Amino acid sequence: MKNTIEKALQKQKEAKAASQKTSSTEKLEDANHSNVPEESKVSIDKPAPAELPAETVLADEKEFINKKSPLDEFVIDFARLDKNGHISLNGERKQINEEYREIKRKLLANAFGSLAKTLHNPNIIMVTSSRPSEGKTFTATNLAMSIASEQDKTVLLVDADVLKPNVLNTLGLERRKGLMEYLTGDVDDISDVLYPTNIDKLKIIPAGKSHHLSTELLASQKMHDTVNEFANRYPDRIVIFDTPPLIGINESAILANFAGQAVVVVEEGKAKIGDIKMSVERLNPEMAIGFVVNKSVHNDTDGSGYYGYYYSERSE
Repeated sequence: MKNTIEKALQKQKEAKAASQKTSSTEKLEDANHSNVPEESKVSIDKPAPAELPAETVLADEKEFINKKSPLDEFVIDFARLDKNGHISLNGERKQINEEYREIKRKLLANAFGSLAKTLHNPNIIMVTSSRPSEGKTFTATNLAMSIASEQDKTVLLVDADVLKPNVLNTLGLERRKGLMEYLTGDVDDISDVLYPTNIDKLKIIPAGKSHHLSTELLASQKMHDTVNEFANRYPDRIVIFDTPPLIGINESAILANFAGQAVVVVEEGKAKIGDIKMSVERLNPEMAIGFVVNKSVHNDTDGSGYYGYYYSERSE
């Protein structure tokens, strides 16, 4: 299999070079035009453009969005995330930032420390939950952004919840082609759906369109080869898969075979012990498994409350 990530970087370089060449040509044309004597210039009256119906304009805008180049970066609104309770990327020291620092330290130690030799794909982390609406996507996106702030690590965030994708919505981003278009062959290369962001060390692969054979596509050799490429091509990269809930969904069990670590998000006061045990049974027993307790409200000495996010490894 060709090195798909190298292709993505090469495409970006080629696009940048083409853009610079076009800019230089336009400047040269402008310079030549300005050197023409005034008396030699010919004035041509152009008819005023007809006013297009509003429906046509909207249709054109939608078509433009749908045809966005894979090199167009996702622009994440940091102020919006901060307002919605995510970690702060503006330098503010918040409680949630500290909590995710604690979580990521354990995950990075597993991925690159002594335990890494005992795990398969230790730098691939699946973030999941027992049931829907326990906060797994919130956790996956915050974790990705927190790791991206590391000085020597890069992050690829993959929305693998192809049944109910929520990464782009959580980050306030527009929908684009993604993982499913690559697996179905609608796009030729994974680099066509690997989007840069305005966070320098964070890239995103959206889930893309839904498909009735999503289980089979995720279990395909094409997916297996792609994950191996992600896991082994760059030694400093963490890959985070936001996966469907574990109970009752086959896709999650398949994705668990690719990852070396699992973060199971449980909502305090809602998650049942039986569900948590059932979730762990659906994971690969060779994985490093941890739990994030989400929406856990604690009171400080002054009576104010905050939400807690905690990571703990499973003890055997």
